[in-house]
Amino acid sequence: MKKILLAACAVFSILHVQAQTEEQKDSIKQVSLTEVVIAGNKFAEKKKNIVQKIDIITAKEIRMTNAQTAADALINTGQVFVQKSQQGGGSPVLRGFEASRIQLNVDGIRFNNAISRSGHMQNIISVDNNSLDRIEVLNGPASTIHGSDALGGVILLKTKDPKMGKTKKFEVTSGNALLRFSTANSEKTGSLGIGFGNKHFASLTQLTYSDFGDLVQGKNGVDSIMNLWKKKFIVERIDGQDSMVVNPDPYKQVATGYSQFDLLQKFTIAHTNHYKHGFNFQLSNSSNIPRYDRLTETSNGIPRNAEWYYGPQFRTLAAYTFNATNLNGFFNDINATMSHQFWKESRHNRSFKKTALNHRTEKVNVTGLNFALRHKDDMNELTLGADAQLNDVKSTAYKEDIITQVQAPIDTRYPDGKNRMNLYGVFVQHTLKLDDGKVVINDGVRFNYTTLYSTLIDTSIQFRLPYDELSQQNKALTGNLGIAYMPQDELRLTANISSGYRSPNIDDMAKVFESVSGHRLMVPNVDLKPEITKNADIGIQYNDGVVDINAYGFYTHFTNAIVSDRFTYNGQDSVLYEGNLTPVFASQNKATAFIYGGGFNVIFRPQVHLSLSGSINYTYGRFNNDTVLVPLDHIPPVTGRLGIKYETKKWYTELYSLYNTRKRLYDYNPNGEDNLQYSTPNGTPGWYTVNFRAGVTVAKYVQLQAGVENILDRNYRYFASGMSAAGRNFIVAMRFNY
Repeated sequence: MKKILLAACAVFSILHVQAQTEEQKDSIKQVSLTEVVIAGNKFAEKKKNIVQKIDIITAKEIRMTNAQTAADALINTGQVFVQKSQQGGGSPVLRGFEASRIQLNVDGIRFNNAISRSGHMQNIISVDNNSLDRIEVLNGPASTIHGSDALGGVILLKTKDPKMGKTKKFEVTSGNALLRFSTANSEKTGSLGIGFGNKHFASLTQLTYSDFGDLVQGKNGVDSIMNLWKKKFIVERIDGQDSMVVNPDPYKQVATGYSQFDLLQKFTIAHTNHYKHGFNFQLSNSSNIPRYDRLTETSNGIPRNAEWYYGPQFRTLAAYTFNATNLNGFFNDINATMSHQFWKESRHNRSFKKTALNHRTEKVNVTGLNFALRHKDDMNELTLGADAQLNDVKSTAYKEDIITQVQAPIDTRYPDGKNRMNLYGVFVQHTLKLDDGKVVINDGVRFNYTTLYSTLIDTSIQFRLPYDELSQQNKALTGNLGIAYMPQDELRLTANISSGYRSPNIDDMAKVFESVSGHRLMVPNVDLKPEITKNADIGIQYNDGVVDINAYGFYTHFTNAIVSDRFTYNGQDSVLYEGNLTPVFASQNKATAFIYGGGFNVIFRPQVHLSLSGSINYTYGRFNNDTVLVPLDHIPPVTGRLGIKYETKKWYTELYSLYNTRKRLYDYNPNGEDNLQYSTPNGTPGWYTVNFRAGVTVAKYVQLQAGVENILDRNYRYFASGMSAAGRNFIVAMRFNY
């Protein structure tokens, strides 16, 4: 790794002395300064007018990386850490916050729901990255506009919009197609999209199907680690009995494959240049997704589980959006959205040599409302908004004898009666531009109100819980104040303070579930309070057309932090669960925590077509447990990326490296969600990969792509992950874009 860094620095130093024409500088600089954030402030806004740190991944960059999922697209940036416990997943981490502590947002619609969990959340894969126009990553608390859960930031997934025609006659306005094959998991992906319309109506349809086989891990690494992470056995049913069978290829992670189908359908109707109506329909459906990490666990050399898989992850979204722009009067723009989402997810597990297969299913209906008004003049932008999200959860469970087919009730993951969580908010966000735009001030405030209500019907199944009703009402006031100063066109300085909040949801307060096999049992805790963050960050950006430098630093004070810790149930610290004496844990507000960190990103362009890039990100977090500082979970190691790219209108090529430093054992939270049991006795080793990709346009709308990931075939794991990453992976793809 040191050799790579030194080589990159040497090349950087040599090339930096090369001159570049003012015309080339201006063309590069103009692209950077006119970037538009589609959803960061509810309305289209120039990036330079938003103080909060925002990273943008464009559709072009997603195509160039050939990412298999939206989670993989984030990994390839080197800016966002993503945890994985199964191939059909990916849980992003922003500034030490993960899962329900960051908000996923699709087309301006809140993705998080009442059962978004605090551990590792895989919902991002249900958004097809082939349908994305861009991904915007808002770093740091963003609760003023986006509400609950935006403690570490927001990941905004913006899908493509239909293109209007130029006349009254219908015409094809866009088209795309993709065929891709990858060797590490025998990936086969096909995607097809078509758009048509006239000057008043537009339609866009995108269909994608992907089939992923079992993932093959790298074959090179330290012997002790290689031996630890090999998949040595498979469980098979032989003569009606579970049998532990030797895996003929221990590098193939058997039980990681799955498939997925995605559909996006959008319509736009424009009556005039001022008014637009949008209709947005999305559907995502996967096959069963094996929980690979649970299928590798053993006890005294015997597998713990014969089966452990997530049922098909099914998601639908239907939304209507009204947009009015350039209006006369005080408010110039209006945006309103009504939406409905439906989620179905399930968990299925069966212990080794047992015949009882447990089924737990959750169905979530979410109705959302968003409304915002904007006034805009030469100096001020004022946005007023209100939103609501109404959640209804139905949780069911039963066990089935796989031989006799006899069924019987078991404890549900969440209360088996009513589960409702409603979130309401009103906000004001203001932007003030002074000194001809050299000084920009962002300020805002939000009031939030949340209600939570759950009932239990059969408390005898629920471990004879001493209550049959759970309820909460929470209020919170959050805000932000930041300034951007641009003394020169090339230089931008920012400082920002902000607060965020997260109301406990049903997953936090009411879950009854074995979170780590045989090690802990989560039980409800009715005394939880909202989590609160107070954050300060600074940033500097310099861009003279040749060198683009971004550096940032932040400090977050985290109060009422919810962490998993030992608990007592009916006066006992352990209970008998599925035949095992299991320690009792519960989500609890554990005093205070702090997180700080920073990062550095540079892009150097010695020529218009050539660029060198490098990034590094660092995060540190601790919480105060009875005056003792304990590592906070979800804190990734140092991450980053190095790359050299040459790109013309016809072709591109890039050599790049992704890297993580090691996570030492003493930096783990011993009772947290970081899957310590799947690491090594010393923690998670550091790693780096060397990768290459290229593409060439062979016809007007046709591009061929090829790449090799993990050229050195290194065996490595992402921190907190229960499976090894892909070994050497050859990728070939053909794309059509019109």
